[in-house]
Amino acid sequence: MSEPGARPVVLVTGVGRTVGIGAGIARQLAASGWDIAFSYWTAYDDRMQWGVQTGATDEIVKELSELGATVVPIEADLVDPAAPEQIFAAAEEQLGNVTALVMCHCESVDSSILDTTVESFDRHFAVNARATWLLIREFAQRFTGAYGTGRIVALTSDHTVHNLPYGASKGALDRITLAAAQELSELGVTANVVNPGPIDTGWMTNEVRDACLEQTPLGRLGTPQDTAHLVDFLCSSNGQWVNGQLLKSNGGSA
Repeated sequence: MSEPGARPVVLVTGVGRTVGIGAGIARQLAASGWDIAFSYWTAYDDRMQWGVQTGATDEIVKELSELGATVVPIEADLVDPAAPEQIFAAAEEQLGNVTALVMCHCESVDSSILDTTVESFDRHFAVNARATWLLIREFAQRFTGAYGTGRIVALTSDHTVHNLPYGASKGALDRITLAAAQELSELGVTANVVNPGPIDTGWMTNEVRDACLEQTPLGRLGTPQDTAHLVDFLCSSNGQWVNGQLLKSNGGSA
């Protein structure tokens, strides 16, 4: 474990399960020299088909610590507009100023135009769009890093058919994040969106898995590590010139 302030600090949202994309990104960034604050929300996993992974937070903290990071886990419900401020306050109190924000959180419940409820629609936009804006705003208001060192990366999806509120709210996330590349230019903060394509973290049926394999030229499914490599680059000094982009990291999936 590092001394606070010895390593740059990244906040990664949506790190609830060891097999998730958020955890994969956090591991890669810890290995690359970052201290890690991460957020999670157990109640979300509890109502999803995969359920709560008992002991996941402790296991992730242990893994990241063994990679040399000082780690701060923060449980927070991003439906609450006050959550972003609370998350940043907890991260800064224990780790110092956050210089990178990586947003892997989401609300994702399948539904279509005819059967989506207003409650579900509003929850998706609260988590995927509004919380993204509030997290970016909080990051910008608190950022004190050197010009050119700040990083924002958000994960998105272009899946909308029979996944209406998820896809629509992720589209809003795209626009909010890409706007930050221009609006935060005086801070020297870069902002990019990454579309990792379909990655099986426990949600795929056999039929979905087979269909994804057929549509991918490399003949394999994407992994959290595939996304982590790109995010790691974008957060590095070498990734500074990539800014305001929506990048597909999906193996050429159709």
